[in-house]
Amino acid sequence: MRGRRFVTLIAAAALLAAAAAGVFAGLAYERFTSPGPTLEPTTVVVPRGSSVAAIAEKLAEAGVIEDAGLFRIGVRIYAAGRPLQAGEYLFPARVSPRATMEQMVEGRRVQRRVTIAEGLTNREVLAVLAGTTALSGELPDAAALGEQGRLLPETYFFVLGDQRREMLDRMRDAMAATLDELWPSRAADLPFDTRRQALILASIVEKETGLDRERPRIAAVFINRLRKGMPLQSDPTVIFALTRGLEPLGRALMTADLATKSDFNTYVVPGLPPAPISNPGRAALEAVLHPATSDELYFVADGTGGHVFARTLAEHVKNVAAWRKIAAERKNEATSAP
Repeated sequence: MRGRRFVTLIAAAALLAAAAAGVFAGLAYERFTSPGPTLEPTTVVVPRGSSVAAIAEKLAEAGVIEDAGLFRIGVRIYAAGRPLQAGEYLFPARVSPRATMEQMVEGRRVQRRVTIAEGLTNREVLAVLAGTTALSGELPDAAALGEQGRLLPETYFFVLGDQRREMLDRMRDAMAATLDELWPSRAADLPFDTRRQALILASIVEKETGLDRERPRIAAVFINRLRKGMPLQSDPTVIFALTRGLEPLGRALMTADLATKSDFNTYVVPGLPPAPISNPGRAALEAVLHPATSDELYFVADGTGGHVFARTLAEHVKNVAAWRKIAAERKNEATSAP
């Protein structure tokens, strides 16, 4: 009899304990899934190698969560063994501890971006990456990158701490993939046979104009010249012959420069130069692979940021004279300004 009463008392105590644990668990879960204390979006940077305890303390210090201990327990139960990923996070206002955990488990970190402009040289690309302080790691010397044209200019997304060398690898891969994509659908009867030649010509087109609408037309001029065996006579190739892309020329191109002895000077050497002179973008590559239908052979600046085109040398001479008049007037205005 007494034995049965004892067993009954133990069973009752166990039931009461289980009920109390259930109530506690329910309250804890409610707190774990309820809105947090932060009233505005909050950025937190979690270093690599941080423990769950260290992360919980950091989140509590930033005001994202209220109870570090509750967060640790919640991660142990609901993360199901999935790790919290390090990195830079932007947590929304009133984010719950559970939503905070899920964001870190899924690695939904702050996405940063770096834009590489079309037509930059390797040295200029390296300077952009070196100045992007959210990236980490050293960069190779410009000479180690080899010739120009292997890096695709565009906007690249990354997260805090990504390596600069990895960004270079992504740019190389992107250029190779873009050429692989565009080359098979090229126009017929182009006066070049290889992707490398297309890349060389695109690098020249890229340096000649920054206007999307002009690229196919300028590409057509150079392609028409190649077909006729005429020298390309591109000023940017002369500038590259003088600087090798290592620094800006720092002055206007002079007539004497056009006689510079160099394989890159398309005033004195027929055909394409031996290598690209810049890193061209996708639009320039598309332009040389799908040039405009045109019989134009010349172009010169029009004074508005674009160019005026001509089919004959006589027309071109008139256009050059008009441009020189505009340039002279601007020079006079600059020198007479107070």
